[in-house]
Amino acid sequence: MSTSAREASRRIPLAMVVIRPAKLFDIPEVMRIERESFREAYPRGIFLMFLENNPETFLVAEYNGKVVGYVMGYLRPDLEGHIMSIAVDKEYRGNGIGSALLSEAIERLIKRGARYIGLEVRVSNENAIRLYERFGFRKVKRIIGYYSDGEDAYYMLLPAEEWRGS
Repeated sequence: MSTSAREASRRIPLAMVVIRPAKLFDIPEVMRIERESFREAYPRGIFLMFLENNPETFLVAEYNGKVVGYVMGYLRPDLEGHIMSIAVDKEYRGNGIGSALLSEAIERLIKRGARYIGLEVRVSNENAIRLYERFGFRKVKRIIGYYSDGEDAYYMLLPAEEWRGS
């Protein structure tokens, strides 16, 4: 994040942010954050499906009663914990909320039996790539044309035994 973008963010104490499982009434705010964060936003049905099927690993970050971020994770049958989406309200970026969400999602997925955590990220999303690398994720492969606009993605992986914890 550039210095000017960081200065535009609201500075808040991370201790005042609550990470909790998402609820049905959170979906409109989650969708707003998704739309402002990504060129390709998931439709409402995806969020509802995640809420129903992954209630322990679809998490929101709440500050003063407002949803300011979310993460959607799930455990695949092959025991890959997968981070499907993570985003923080642009007004609250730079406060450690994304790190807190990612850490909690990883913890919960490993407790549910994940042997490793995987995710895809746009090759141009340098901020996200740096965040994932700080957590121990490594680029495993480049997926050509992964996104509908033709941009490639990196598939990144974190083995559970390499997770250092929050």
